Amino acid sequence: MARYIGPKTKIARKFGEPIFGPDKDQARRNFPPGQHGNNRRRKTSEYGTQLKEKQKAKYTYGVLEKQFSNLFKKAQTKKGITGEILLQLLECRLDNVVYRLGMAKTRAAARQLVSHRHITVDGSVVNIPSYSVKQGQVIAVRERDKSMLVINDSLNGFNHSKYPWLEWNESNMAGTFLHIPERADIPENIKEQLIVELYSK
Repeated sequence: MARYIGPKTKIARKFGEPIFGPDKDQARRNFPPGQHGNNRRRKTSEYGTQLKEKQKAKYTYGVLEKQFSNLFKKAQTKKGITGEILLQLLECRLDNVVYRLGMAKTRAAARQLVSHRHITVDGSVVNIPSYSVKQGQVIAVRERDKSMLVINDSLNGFNHSKYPWLEWNESNMAGTFLHIPERADIPENIKEQLIVELYSK
C-alpha cells in the first residue's frame, strides 16, 4: 500500500500551513525547513508555484503521483470546471469521508481504519481507501468495532454540522453521503486552477 511516511512537520513548514492537522512545532517555527529556511528566498517561478500547489493537494489528501494523475484525467473527462471536479473526486475518497465524519483525527488514521477493515459502506466491509463514495451511501463503523477507543476518542466532541454534504447518525455511528460537495463548502486552501494549468503544459 503506497503512501507518504516521511516527516510531516517538515512538509507542513514547506507550505506554511498545518496540512496534516494541528502541529505545535509548525506553529512555533512557521518558516521553511532547512539551514536557510529563515532567510529571504528567491522568487518562485510560475512553474514552481503550480508544482507547489499540486504537491500541497497530494500531501493534504494522502495521494501519490500516479493516483493523483489518474484522478486528474478522470476530472478532465467530466463536464464542468476541471479543478473543482478534481477536488470533489478527492473528497469522495472513502478515507477522506471517514475523516470528515470525525471517525479519525487525521486522514492517515482514517486510511488505516479503512485498510484494517473497521469501516462498512452500505453494510459491507470496504478496505480500499481510494474507494469512491456515491451519493446516498451510508458509511459506518463495523458493529464489532464500535467500542474502539481510538474511534470514540475522535468522535467525542466532534462538530458534525461542519460539512453540509454529510449527515451523522449518533446512535448507529454511521454517516450518510448526501451529495457531492460544492467547491465553496470544501475548507481546504488549495488553488486548484494552478494544478489544472500545470497539467495543461
